[in-house]
Amino acid sequence: MDVTEILDGLNEMQREAVSAPDTAMLVLAGAGSGKTRVLVHRISWLVTVENVSPHSILAVTFTNKASKEMRQRVEAMHSRSMSGIWVGTFHGIAHRLLRSHWKQAGLPQTFQILDSDDQLRLIKKVVQSLELDETQWQPKQIRGFINACKDEGERPQHIADNGDMVRRQLVRIYSAYEAACLRAGVIDFAEMLLRSLELLRDNDDLLQHYQQRFRHVLVDEFQDTNSIQYAWVRLLVGKKNNIFVVGDDDQAIYGWRGARVENLQKFRKDFPASRIIKLEQNYRSTATILSAANAVIGNNGDRLGKKLWTAGSDGEPITYYQAYNEYDEARYVIEKIKQWVDDGEQRDEVAILYRSNAQSRVFEQSLNAEQIPYRIYGGLRFFDRAEIKDCIAYLRLMNNVLDDTAFERIVNVPARGIGGRTIDIIREQAKLQGITMWDAALKLIEAKVLTARAGNALQNFIDLISEMQAATSEIELHEMVDHVVHKSGLIEHFRKDKSEKAEQRIENMEELVGAAKSFTMPEDEAEEMEKITAFLTYAVLESGEGQAEEWEDCVQMMTMHSAKGLEFKQVFICGVEEGLFPHQRSVEDAARLEEERRLCYVGITRAREQLTISNAEHRQLYGRDTYPRPSRFISEIPAELIADIRLHTKVSEPTMSNSFLSQDDSSEFSIGQRVIHAKFGEGMVINYEGTGAHARVEVNFEFEGTKWLVISYANLTSL
Repeated sequence: MDVTEILDGLNEMQREAVSAPDTAMLVLAGAGSGKTRVLVHRISWLVTVENVSPHSILAVTFTNKASKEMRQRVEAMHSRSMSGIWVGTFHGIAHRLLRSHWKQAGLPQTFQILDSDDQLRLIKKVVQSLELDETQWQPKQIRGFINACKDEGERPQHIADNGDMVRRQLVRIYSAYEAACLRAGVIDFAEMLLRSLELLRDNDDLLQHYQQRFRHVLVDEFQDTNSIQYAWVRLLVGKKNNIFVVGDDDQAIYGWRGARVENLQKFRKDFPASRIIKLEQNYRSTATILSAANAVIGNNGDRLGKKLWTAGSDGEPITYYQAYNEYDEARYVIEKIKQWVDDGEQRDEVAILYRSNAQSRVFEQSLNAEQIPYRIYGGLRFFDRAEIKDCIAYLRLMNNVLDDTAFERIVNVPARGIGGRTIDIIREQAKLQGITMWDAALKLIEAKVLTARAGNALQNFIDLISEMQAATSEIELHEMVDHVVHKSGLIEHFRKDKSEKAEQRIENMEELVGAAKSFTMPEDEAEEMEKITAFLTYAVLESGEGQAEEWEDCVQMMTMHSAKGLEFKQVFICGVEEGLFPHQRSVEDAARLEEERRLCYVGITRAREQLTISNAEHRQLYGRDTYPRPSRFISEIPAELIADIRLHTKVSEPTMSNSFLSQDDSSEFSIGQRVIHAKFGEGMVINYEGTGAHARVEVNFEFEGTKWLVISYANLTSL
């Protein structure tokens, strides 16, 4: 039989994987090694060479996009529909099983699926029905608990509280939530997988039917499977069927949402006769970039082990830029992007990657200033994020209680017992009397129209805003913002939610404090409005600057988690510092630190041609001044692969010729000279380093202490 079309264009290890005899197979597919191609060609091999019926094949992916692409590519190879193959995500296939066997699954035929918001609303109703305080038993935290239990295959009756009163109450809520779902004939996303697992496990005839049908099971991104997904696959495959999984333990970066990289090791134990094939030839990056990635990930233990290589060129060295601060870092990155575009390259082939969402703010500000279009992949601009809008709404209402939009946004954020009906009554009263919602609320409280609970909650909100107004009337802008994010209850609200997303929200709010700290009023507005008014105006204008459209040629910005699966000609990995990357919460935890290192590996392997790594000696992040050390990940890259472009020149004492010029060679300064800064006041130059665009001075200010400033944008004036 002619198998040329199937095997042509594949390298040796890809061919071996595609044409392997029927057995349990683990394909370790490194970044950029063509894993999707191997899966598609494996399916084609089974159908064409092994004469396997398409009806006997089940292929599981993690995204609908991947499922669609896989089906299209398989059908393109065969020039016909392959509808008999089941190709889909775990949730999609579980849903298909439940629709087909709703009665055995204990569901009504017309059962509906709750999305994340629907699930949250139902949990709120359950909490209310149990007469629990929503401020203490927060629906988002409860949703996380319920979904995590389901991901581990645990029903309420399976969970021991171990004498923990909080856990006991959570289990009680979980039980009541399950009863509410049953009454309403609805299921959530986590329930789809658990219910389909129970459907197969508890109905032997049905299990045998699907085990006999799906003789060949293929699973993509196996390192991202959680406990319930692994159990589901294991059950469906049984002891006789063939399983073909593709994964990369070095790209397992979703442990925080339940993925278990150890499933790859577990697979080898559960399928002792399994064969391992390693795809190590990379078709994406230069040899230099791959060598750096190999060196970094080699510091992780308990790997299945592989080493990426390429038949391509060595490429350029990795650029390492040590910035003075986060603004210097952004300036350098943007200068390189402008040069990239001047050389005729596309902006959409450039990606700025960062560990924390909060880092995007300074880059957004700098890109806007240079009028460079950009898009935040998989996320929102800084001032468009919900938690930032909430903080800004508090500041707006404190600044102007006539602001109905701000009032309505935050009157029950975080939840304080002011429900939708109460807000409707306030809105109607305001409209009827032609007054603001603030004044309407005061009148309703005075007239005792509302229930005692709603009236008290509303009075507490009014008091909160008034108290924050009084407490912040005489303090600096950044202190005011810091006061608001803490006293409003927003920080505490998200701290109760232990998820990664909640941590990011907290970091973003703390970064808003940093934005306020670095905010400087334009000179022409300094006498026209208060600083808080100017800052709020700035926030509105920034959020109104919409992102570039997907089809536009624009710079791509994203977290490293969002970058997985993507690739770009030029990549900047920014903020590579201890405490930021690796993240502070990971440095004392060996398992988390290894996941951070895998995340670094993922970031490095996004680059095809050019990679730049940067950090800062001084960074103001989350509203705090820090002087971080370079990340350990940088020292793990062999020195011969890196071009360090930072000039380390310092002058510690005056010399006979102690004057130097700013970037534009027009303003001369010297050590010992007195200068004035718009924000920090008067001071004396005591040191300097660097030249040209890198030149900066150390100034000892009378009231602000010693600070390093980049001359090119410090706007220092000689006295």
